[in-house]
Amino acid sequence: MEDESISNITLDGRQHLATLNLIRGNTVYGERLVVKKGNEYRIWDPFRSKLAAALTKGLKNFHLPVRSNVLYLGASTGTTVSHLSDIVGQIGKIFAIESSSRVARELIFNVASKRQNVTPIIADARKPRSYFSVFDTIDLVYCDIAQPDQTLIAIDNCRVYLKTGGILLLVIKTRSIDVTMDPRKVIKQEVKKLEENSFVVTQRVDLDPFDKDHAMVYAIYNTN
Repeated sequence: MEDESISNITLDGRQHLATLNLIRGNTVYGERLVVKKGNEYRIWDPFRSKLAAALTKGLKNFHLPVRSNVLYLGASTGTTVSHLSDIVGQIGKIFAIESSSRVARELIFNVASKRQNVTPIIADARKPRSYFSVFDTIDLVYCDIAQPDQTLIAIDNCRVYLKTGGILLLVIKTRSIDVTMDPRKVIKQEVKKLEENSFVVTQRVDLDPFDKDHAMVYAIYNTN
């Protein structure tokens, strides 16, 4: 995949995804920095980032323009947040929701303190109207939370913040939803929930071998 801010870089005879480093010389999780045509890129590890895994496995139509605004549910320590920060650039915004104050400290120290386009918000994703720091229209909601009702949480956040025609990237963690059910049935069940709530699902990607029993769903929000 090639974009203004995403590149394929060959290292040691293998191709790797990489993002154009917003903060030159800065690493977030020990990733390699590579210079290509005078620009510095950060290698994007698919074993550390489910979005990188999805792109590696063939996620299509992922184009996040510079200046985009992202609501990220389940930001954790900020690995994927930092790469999205690279992609949206200085004028874009990442509103990073994380419920654990312990984890959020790492997000703040490693990512938000160095990247002005990342706003960390310590909050419960089940209460989207409590995010007082979120402003502007949201172009992409990214949901990576391990809860049985993760899809409904994502839908509620989209209803509050996502623009019509905006994108939802939902990580379906099948074992968090129902450990007894066939993962394929869980994915089908969660996709149906989206389709019943104003979403057009255009692709689902199995994240194995990077994340077992996980899938990434790409859906367009259509309230008409």
